[in-house]
Formats: sequence, C-alpha cells, structure tokens
Amino acid sequence: MGVVVDPAVPAEVAGLLRANASLLSRVRAGWAPRASSGGSSRPRRGPSSTLLLAATPVVIALMAVLLESPFAPAGFVLLGTYVFVVLVKIASMSEPPEDERPHERQVYEQARWYDGRYLIGEDFDQEARLVLGRAQRAVGVVLHSHVNAEGLLDDAGNAVMLPAQEWEIARLLAKLSALRREHRELWERGLAPEVAPVLRPLEHALSASEAAVVARVEALERYAAHVREAERAYHAHAQIEELRARLPRYEELLAESGADGLALAELEKLAGDADTLERTLRRSVESAHEAFLHLES
Repeated sequence: MGVVVDPAVPAEVAGLLRANASLLSRVRAGWAPRASSGGSSRPRRGPSSTLLLAATPVVIALMAVLLESPFAPAGFVLLGTYVFVVLVKIASMSEPPEDERPHERQVYEQARWYDGRYLIGEDFDQEARLVLGRAQRAVGVVLHSHVNAEGLLDDAGNAVMLPAQEWEIARLLAKLSALRREHRELWERGLAPEVAPVLRPLEHALSASEAAVVARVEALERYAAHVREAERAYHAHAQIEELRARLPRYEELLAESGADGLALAELEKLAGDADTLERTLRRSVESAHEAFLHLES
C-alpha cells in the first residue's frame, strides 16, 4: 500500500508525499537532513584547506631559498602561483555551501509541516492493511472507469467524496491498529486474572469499531460493483453502436448480391441488441447512482 494523504492537503504536496513513502518512513523513525552550515559565521574547513595551511611554511621556505639563488625568477613564479591558489580557495570558502540533498530536505519539511495529515504503511497492522487495500481498490475502480470519466456517474461528487471516504477509513484503521497493538502488548506482558474481565469491554469496543469500518468498505465495494456492471454495459454498447454504424454497407452488399432476404432478420436483431444494451447501461448507471446516495448517508 502507498501513502494515504488527507484530501485537504494541497495536491502538489500530496503528490510529493505519495512519491516518497520510504523517505517518510525514515522521517517517522527520527531521521532528519543534516543541518546546513550556510548560516554559520565560520565557513567549513575541508581537507584541501588543511593541506593548504600545512604546506604554507614549506612553500615560504622554498621561495626564500630560490630568491637568494640564481633561480630567483622561478621563486617569483612560485610565489605568484601560490598566492593565486590561496585567493581562489578563500573565495570558494566564503560562498555559502549548497544543500547537498535539496529534495530530501523538501520532503522532510513538508512531512513535518503536514504531520498527522498523511499515513504510511507502519501506521497499519496486517488486518488493517487488508481492509484498506479493499477500500483503495474500490475507489480506484470508480475513479478510473470510463462511465465516470464520461460524466454518466456523479463524477464531481466522486472526485470529492471518494478520496474523503478513503482518508476517513484509513484514519480509523490507523487508530484501530494502534489500539490493537497496545492491547496485544498488555496480554504479552501477562495479566492478573482479575484484570481479564476489565479487558473484555475494550475488546468488544475494538471488534465493534472494526465491524463499522468494514461496513463502510463493503458499501464502497457495492458501489464499485455497480460501476463495474455499468462499465461492461458501456463498452458493449459502444461496440454494438460501432457495428450498427456499418449496417448500411452490409445492407448494400446484401441487396447487390441478392441475399438480403436471408440475413435481414439478423441485421435487425443487431439493431435491437443496441437498444437493449442502451437500456441496460441506463439501468446500471441508475443503480450506481442509488449506491452512491447510500454511500453518502
């Protein structure tokens, strides 16, 4: 499963969070990008700076010897080269260091800012992952269907309501997972016999909450089933309409060949099939609309 994001989070940020599930896991575990030293008054000294400082006495001594010898011109060349290298190094040290991993820092900052507005795999136990997967598949069936894209369903309502349903289901499953985890830890630590009756109402609360969430998911799945039926009728209707558009060419061929009396009935049946499928599609869409209204309640 991927990252589930609150629909109220801006789309650009939501896309960034969904695309970086592994990095969000690291953030949740306590990882943070290395602090930039760009705001420090003292620049960082790298290995090359240390080497340059260590070599300075040697270069100065060598230049002194050369200047007192017949090779004085070489000493001036060495002095000029060394001064140039030092100036270049000083200029590079005065520049603020660039962030080595700007993408990771961006994800980290958005993850911290929108903490609590997204959920990752670690937030769910195995049972919750299975239930959430069912909900996400049902939502995907509806939102990716042609009947929804063509506006035969309430496409605007689907675009708003279904992501909100997915987020609410995920949020409840995450809370349920956390409580179940705590409950298991209590049992694993060992409980006094007197404590067991106290835990029974809590176990009942967990079971009742899980049943309520599963009921929401089943409602989504019923809606998706109606949409699948409408989708099948939509594709079949489109294929029949394509064949019906070719009927005049077939009728012309039959008339010219003198065989029109033999196959005319079959061609008429094709036109009737198109009408039947159109009614089937209309009924399927109406059923999907009813399921959608039930989902809203």
